[in-house]
Amino acid sequence: MSKQKFTFDPLTLEYVPVKRNRFKEILLFLVSALFFMGLGFLILPHYFDTPDEKALRRETAELKTHIQYLDDKYNQLEEVLAGIRQRDKNLYRLLFEADPIPDEVRQAGFGGADFYEMLRHSDNETILTNLYKKADILSKQMVVQSKSFDELVKLAREKEEYLAHVPAIQPIQNKDLKRIASGFGRRFHPILKIWRPHNGMDFTASTGTPVYATGDGTVYYAGRGNGFGIHIKIDHGFGYQTVYAHLSKMTVKKGDKVKRGQIIGYSGNTGLSAGPHLHYEVHYKGKPVNPVYYFYRDLDAADYEKLLELASQAQQSLD
Repeated sequence: MSKQKFTFDPLTLEYVPVKRNRFKEILLFLVSALFFMGLGFLILPHYFDTPDEKALRRETAELKTHIQYLDDKYNQLEEVLAGIRQRDKNLYRLLFEADPIPDEVRQAGFGGADFYEMLRHSDNETILTNLYKKADILSKQMVVQSKSFDELVKLAREKEEYLAHVPAIQPIQNKDLKRIASGFGRRFHPILKIWRPHNGMDFTASTGTPVYATGDGTVYYAGRGNGFGIHIKIDHGFGYQTVYAHLSKMTVKKGDKVKRGQIIGYSGNTGLSAGPHLHYEVHYKGKPVNPVYYFYRDLDAADYEKLLELASQAQQSLD
């Protein structure tokens, strides 16, 4: 039971009981409660987070950490790609004599101003836009670099094939360099007794000495005639052909595929020849060229210089 409350009456100088208004008291209590509840809802969120807000703040912090990590990774990848571009431009393309890729092509662009419209209302618009731009630029630059490497691989394969086909060794064994009988240029013919162009080199060799293909290719002639006696012609591709003349015997026929170093016949004394030897020619794009410049494969620098000197000395050919 609640206690009776009294109030002092100054007129009667007596304490009189206070009459309670239950409705007013309840109304006042409800109003006060609602006021303080509203005040709490306005103030407390600024000082205390709800569980959902705490989880959201935690996820946001983790997201920013991941974004920063990805940004750092993109920067590292850009540095790696820049190094690859540099080697591609200043080493690989020079090595394979390929045209450089223009810088404006390498620095590939990205989407227009409206491309990132979807990010404009994001809370992390700046960070995400930069991240997407980096990813976009990097991916397009990698496409350019990938195409460049595809081209270089093709050039490397062609270069490998080219090096295998170009005539690059002597057509007979000549390690001591004593078989050079005559070089390229005007020479006195021993049978016709006239000066005329000598479009190849003569190697002294007894009948039956093995003769080797000087590069990979296809035999496009194997027979007798034209003053060369028994002779072989090989098409090496890339504009190169070689001729092996005055043979005693052939081991290949027209249409055969041959490899560098393969025996294709044996030296002899057939045709207009003053003695057993091998006459060897190199033709490039239909014109005879000095074979001595194509012996770099099996000679060191000193022997090569000596061979050049020997080839220039003899003034009379053997055919």
